[in-house]
Amino acid sequence: MPSFLPHLLLALPLALVSAIAVRAMIARPILDHPDHRKAHHNPTPKGGGLGPVLAFILGMLALHHVTPLMPLADTRYTGVVLAAIAMAAVALADDIRDFRFLVKLAAQAGAALVAMGSGLVLQRLSLPFFGEVELGALGLAITLFWIVGCTNAVNFMDGMDGLVAGVVLVSSLALALIGALEGGWFVFAAGLFLAAGFAGFLPFNLHPARIFMGDVGSQFAGFILAVLAVAAAGFESSQVSFLVVPLLLFGLLWDAGFTLLRRALLGERVSDPHRTHLYQMAQRAGMRVPVIAGLHWGFAALGAVLSLVFLQLPPPEKPLVVLPALLAQLAWTGFVALRVRRAGLSWRI
Repeated sequence: MPSFLPHLLLALPLALVSAIAVRAMIARPILDHPDHRKAHHNPTPKGGGLGPVLAFILGMLALHHVTPLMPLADTRYTGVVLAAIAMAAVALADDIRDFRFLVKLAAQAGAALVAMGSGLVLQRLSLPFFGEVELGALGLAITLFWIVGCTNAVNFMDGMDGLVAGVVLVSSLALALIGALEGGWFVFAAGLFLAAGFAGFLPFNLHPARIFMGDVGSQFAGFILAVLAVAAAGFESSQVSFLVVPLLLFGLLWDAGFTLLRRALLGERVSDPHRTHLYQMAQRAGMRVPVIAGLHWGFAALGAVLSLVFLQLPPPEKPLVVLPALLAQLAWTGFVALRVRRAGLSWRI
């Protein structure tokens, strides 16, 4: 069994690499200019997510060089890392030139197909009252939908100082711990290196942010976490452990899904820019940015606790661990709706 030591020794220098790269992006900025749908009021550098991307790539390469039997020696994970790098490159170019959404979607789908072609595909799910369900060819569609959907959910939610970066940091640390406990060494290494990268980035992104992560950071983080969910499914024969990452990201996934569905029901074009995510409406209704970001970090921490409980439950009960996370999001949604009503705000664009 591989040792924890090479991973842990790499974490601190990788965080420093990330911080240095972020500082360089501040010195030579790609500026994000404010408009009617953005929360900031002054031109602010973006593309700071390049720091976590570089930290992750260097961590994987260094670990593979020191211990050749570690994750990159497995062709499944080589494909994942290469796909993530290619997608991050497209996302960085998007931060500079602002591509159409279809271009981003194509890059995400292409990266997802490479990961799936490397062998990371959901084959079965365990559902309450139904037990294990073999997915067959449907597993391909579900895996593609999950990876692209999670990538976009994280990207869409990156509109407030420190919110997504903090959630990714908490989630990645929890995922690294779970990967270590379950002997999932790619999950452990990838979670740890992603956490190290965002530990170097987050201090620059706290309110008031000196830099935003941009698409290069949010899409990369969303993609890696989505793929790690599929990798984590291999912890158990029933693949119910796929639920670990959705538990960790439940706050982001709920807000993105709720907002998409609400806008569609209101007859809005869901591809149009807007400022009606729950976290945005909470800010517009008077909540402070650090409070909203801190609550989302708390949702990720709740997901981490639930994930550890999840590991101890018998298989038939494991899917039920989602219920506390769901109740927390229902309570948050109701609280925001009440504040929006009292503030006399509209849910439309």
